[in-house]
Amino acid sequence: MPIDPSAEAALLAAAMRSLSRHVTVLSELGTLFADAGHELYLVGGSVRDAVLERDVTDLDFTTDARPDAIQRIVRRWGDGMWDTGIAFGTIGIAKGEYRLEITTFRADSYDQVSRNPTVEFGDRLEDDLIRRDFKVNAMAVRVTPEGVGEFHDPQDGLVDAAARRLDTPSPPEVSFGDDPLRMLRAARFVSQLEFEVAPRVREAMERMAPELGRITAERVAAELDKLLAGADPIAGVDLMVQTGLGAVVLPEIGDMRMAIDEHHQHKDVYQHSLTVLRQAIDLEDPREAPDLVLRWAALLHDIGKPATRRHEPDGGVSFHHHEVVGAKMTRKRLRALKYSKQMVDDVSQLVYLHLRFHGYGDGRWTDSAVRRYVTDAGPLLSRLHKLVRADCTTRNQRRAARLQANYDDLEHRIAELAAKEDLARVRPDLDGNEIMKILDIPAGPLVGQAWTFLKELRLDRGPLEHDEAVHALKKWWNARA
Repeated sequence: MPIDPSAEAALLAAAMRSLSRHVTVLSELGTLFADAGHELYLVGGSVRDAVLERDVTDLDFTTDARPDAIQRIVRRWGDGMWDTGIAFGTIGIAKGEYRLEITTFRADSYDQVSRNPTVEFGDRLEDDLIRRDFKVNAMAVRVTPEGVGEFHDPQDGLVDAAARRLDTPSPPEVSFGDDPLRMLRAARFVSQLEFEVAPRVREAMERMAPELGRITAERVAAELDKLLAGADPIAGVDLMVQTGLGAVVLPEIGDMRMAIDEHHQHKDVYQHSLTVLRQAIDLEDPREAPDLVLRWAALLHDIGKPATRRHEPDGGVSFHHHEVVGAKMTRKRLRALKYSKQMVDDVSQLVYLHLRFHGYGDGRWTDSAVRRYVTDAGPLLSRLHKLVRADCTTRNQRRAARLQANYDDLEHRIAELAAKEDLARVRPDLDGNEIMKILDIPAGPLVGQAWTFLKELRLDRGPLEHDEAVHALKKWWNARA
C-alpha cells in the first residue's frame, strides 16, 4: 500500500531536520568522495532514525569505493582510522566526537549451511540495499558537498516506517536463512523502535527459530542487551518467547509460563516477571542509561520457580528456595551467553537476594539482620531496593501499600544505621596485623579465621571499642584450644 503523500513529506522533512545537525561532517565527507570520483550514501539505521526523528548517534555510510580507496580518501581527514572490519569492506574513522563506518557496496551470497557470507563487493546501491535485514534499514540518502542530496528508498522503507512495521526486503525465509540472527534483531527492533513485525515475518520466525542455534553466544548476547535496553523490552521479550526464539536462547523465560504463582494472583510467573521488568524500568533514573544489571535481574528473578514448584496438601502452591535455585540457573545461563564475570555475579546475586526482604515483616529485623542485608547486597544495594519494590505486583491495594511501607521502614533503618557506622564497608574492628600481634601468630589460615570471627561479631553487634574487640578475640582464641 503506497504511503500518503502528506505522510511521506512529513517523514522526509523529519529526516532532513535530523540530518541537518550533522551537515558539517556530511559535507566534508561528501566533498572528499566527490573529488575522488566516488558515490557516498548515508544508510541503514542512520537514515531510519532520522526519518523517525530519533537521535542519530551513529553515522553509517556505503560507497562504491573499495576499502583501499576509502582509506586513501579519509586518511588525512580523520583523527583516527581502524580496519578491523576491512575483510567485510568496512573502514572505521574517528572525527571529533563522531565514530563513523564506511562500507563498500555489498552483494554477498550465503551458503545456507554455515550462514557465513561469501563477501562480494558490489557496484550498485540498489543491490546493497536489498541484502539488508529490514526495509526500514534499506533507505539511503546521498551525501554531497552540500551535505545531503536525494533520498533513495527502492524497498519502500518509508511505507513501513509510517506503519511502524518490520518487514524484510527479500522473502523472510531467504533473509533469515542468510543470517538467523536477524530474527532476534526483529525482537530487538520491536523493543527499540516500538514497531510490530509483519505477519509473514512472524510466521517465518516461528518456523525458523531453531536456526538461531547456529549463532555464536556473543552475537546473541549483544542483541539481547540491546533488546533489554530498548524503550519496550517487554514487547521484545514476549515476541521472542511467543515465536520460539526464546526456547533457543533463553528457555528459562518461556518455562515460567507453566508456573502459577503462590498467591494465585497472576496468570503465570512469566507475566509476573514481565510486570516486574516494567516496574523496575519505571524506577530507573531517566537521565541515566538503561540499567542492564537491574533489567536482567528483574527478568530472571523468578526463573527458579518452575523447578521448585510444589503442590501443598491445602491446595496451595509453594516455591521454597526458588531464589537459591534461580541464582544458580541465572549464573549458568549468563555464563553460557559469555557475559563478563562481573555481570554474572551481579545479576545472580540480585536474584539470590530478591526474596530476603520478605523476612522483614513489620520491622522485626534486628540491627544485625539489617547490617547483613546491606553487607550481602554491597554495591548492589540501590538496585536491590528497586528490584524488591518492583517485585510487588499484587492487585490487593492494602497488601501492596503494606509491603511498600515496610520497605520504606527498612530503608529508613538502613539510613539511620549508616549515619552511625560505615555500613558500606563493614570490616572487623581489628585488622590482620593487630590479630597477629595480639595472638602472637604468623600470617596464615588462622589469621583469616580470626578475621572472619571479628567480621561476624561486627555484623552482630556493630562497632566495638578497641579493648572490647581485643577481649572478644582472645576469648574466641582460648575457646578453640
